[in-house]
Amino acid sequence: MVTFHPPTTRRSVAALGAGLIAAAFARRGARAEPAGTPAQIIGAFDRLFGGPQAGQRAIHAKGVLCDGSFTPAPDAGLLSRAPHLQGPAVPILARFSNFAAVPGLPDGDPASNPRGFAVRFLLPDDGDTDIVAHSYNGFPASTPAEFLAFLRAVADPVALAAYTEAHPAARAFIEHPKPTPASYGTEAYFGVNAFRFSNAAGMSRHGRYRIVPLAGVSHLDIKDAAGLAPDFLSHELAERLQRGPVAFHLLVQLAEEGDPVTDGTVLWSADRALVELGTLTLRALVPAGDERQSGLAFVPTNLVGGIAPSADPMLAARTTAYRLSSERRFETP
Repeated sequence: MVTFHPPTTRRSVAALGAGLIAAAFARRGARAEPAGTPAQIIGAFDRLFGGPQAGQRAIHAKGVLCDGSFTPAPDAGLLSRAPHLQGPAVPILARFSNFAAVPGLPDGDPASNPRGFAVRFLLPDDGDTDIVAHSYNGFPASTPAEFLAFLRAVADPVALAAYTEAHPAARAFIEHPKPTPASYGTEAYFGVNAFRFSNAAGMSRHGRYRIVPLAGVSHLDIKDAAGLAPDFLSHELAERLQRGPVAFHLLVQLAEEGDPVTDGTVLWSADRALVELGTLTLRALVPAGDERQSGLAFVPTNLVGGIAPSADPMLAARTTAYRLSSERRFETP
């Protein structure tokens, strides 16, 4: 079912994202933090991974940045009036990453899964917009408070068993196979949260991102992954890019009437329509000393007109947590 909403300008979307962040910080200063605030979530990750690590992200610390471009599909504008979906191609930065922020953790360690994939579209007039995805289709918690409780339980096997018994989404996340990819370029990635896509005619649909490798999905078994070099994924990607571009289809799975759009733990039926937005093409690694590496932080609510956040409470929490993690990377010890 197609729903109609007033057209959303880029300025209003940016203001909404800024408002979510400001409100979160205001709440932190006004009274004791409720369970599940972004600062508490970052603290829980620190306890899990031995952080904070100077100059590093709280999660997905180990990663590699790529240079490339995005070419929109001919019909992408029918879903959204976002500028990068109208053509021509725009430059992008894309970062692959491992999950656990543990210094020296090998790429083949199961704790490095799920993998992250974040994309920044570099738009005219110094504009930009982001997508943040990972290689697990879903999320272990529907609210910040639940997510904090899950992270605190992970450190204690007894507590985790009790928590997952009462929370099916968390149990599914723990039990679902998360194999190591043969390459960052042979993994599929999923957007955790739903967004509202609006076209020039004012028609809107909710959807979730999917990113599918043109080379196909390929994984390693546990023994093979454990026997590889600690940084084999970045080395493999460098070699792959020397042979030619690494490309992905950017898709959106559309929600139908009755599908929950504010709960990332609930998967939509596999028969829901997939709309192709275009092709992400990566051509080279960005050197570690490149100025584009400095201060780069991908944020799920860094949006433009034609794409707006859903009311999923995890979107506001993730936005503020990423901001806090980014600011912390540059604090003086």
